[in-house]
Amino acid sequence: MNYVFISPGFPKSCTYFCDRLHARGVNVLGIGDTPYHELNDQLKNALTEYYYVASLEDYDQVYRAAAYFIHKHGRIDWLESMNEYWLPLDAKLRTDFNIAAGTREDGIRDLTSKSGMKRIFLEAGIPTARQHIVSDLAAAEAFIRTVGYPVIVKPDIGVGANGACKLKGEADLQAFYRDLPDEPYVMEEFLSGDICTYDAVLDSNCDPLFESMCTYAPVLDSVQDDDNINFYTTADVPEKLRILGRKTAKAFGASRRFIHFEFINIAEDYEGIGKAGDFAVMEVNMRPAGGHDPDMMNYAQSIDVYSIYAEMVTDDRRSFPDAGGHYYCAYAARKDGHTFTHTHEEIMNCYGADIVMQEEMPPIDWPSMGRYVYMAKFKEKEEMEKYFSFVLG
Repeated sequence: MNYVFISPGFPKSCTYFCDRLHARGVNVLGIGDTPYHELNDQLKNALTEYYYVASLEDYDQVYRAAAYFIHKHGRIDWLESMNEYWLPLDAKLRTDFNIAAGTREDGIRDLTSKSGMKRIFLEAGIPTARQHIVSDLAAAEAFIRTVGYPVIVKPDIGVGANGACKLKGEADLQAFYRDLPDEPYVMEEFLSGDICTYDAVLDSNCDPLFESMCTYAPVLDSVQDDDNINFYTTADVPEKLRILGRKTAKAFGASRRFIHFEFINIAEDYEGIGKAGDFAVMEVNMRPAGGHDPDMMNYAQSIDVYSIYAEMVTDDRRSFPDAGGHYYCAYAARKDGHTFTHTHEEIMNCYGADIVMQEEMPPIDWPSMGRYVYMAKFKEKEEMEKYFSFVLG
């Protein structure tokens, strides 16, 4: 099997996906804009061949790289980037080279645009916030008279919380329209509650081979308010979320993928959406969760999600049993400009036996993921809550 991996050097989790695919006998062929000598040794050993391009934005270079691999290794069976930003590039390459697995150009918009996702949510009867495609101020005011303040505005096509903001009243609305972005934006009803993700590796029938949940406060609030970061991952997916996650996967035809869907666990009743404690979908991501999240899934369930994914690719099944060692895997990250009660040494003295990873994040991640992260695992939720208070208090 020939698997072309776009940008295997970033994010770091791509190394482990490549490694597990290689271990199952897959020819992993990398195309990336990171010079080969800068790749880590584990990734180099996992790649059958690597083709460096000066820019992944230059489609002609990437096209020629894929064509070279076909000429040398034969037909491409699979092509992925595991990166939200490159999903349209993946789809175009699959279309141009007739690659069977994965979404092609004619289906990519519904997977990358907020308005396209919203249409599918509504058609499938999946609870979701009301949305308005940003046009003029009068239309926005009419929408807000229906849903009330605050509202969220964000790029129709965008990654994460980039470009998003919360409009809390008339002054914010006027300011947004005085400097209206050139790119298409959507405006959405604000739903109060924590974000709960549905993460899964899906087989060819869109059925899960693995499921997980991550719970955290809205990233937009953390960035705008400069809050420290804490969240956790668990194997205990609530039944309501499990049902909606699976239904959403079927609605999008998300077969043979590692997916990351975001829901709001609503904190109050919303007419036409649900009651407090229910879930409403925010958006779908047809790729694994970013950052350290896949590793947190491993710690939370004592498994290897990278191997589960690789076996899905090669055999469309999972043979790895549930190890039974379930935990809460907790992520606590400190930001600059805050005063903390406890020093690094005190954290390590108190929780060193529980901490599975601690490191400084890359500067690009500081606003959304914090600067210095401590990741730990606990059997009981109460232990985890005490840990968050100790590290971030």
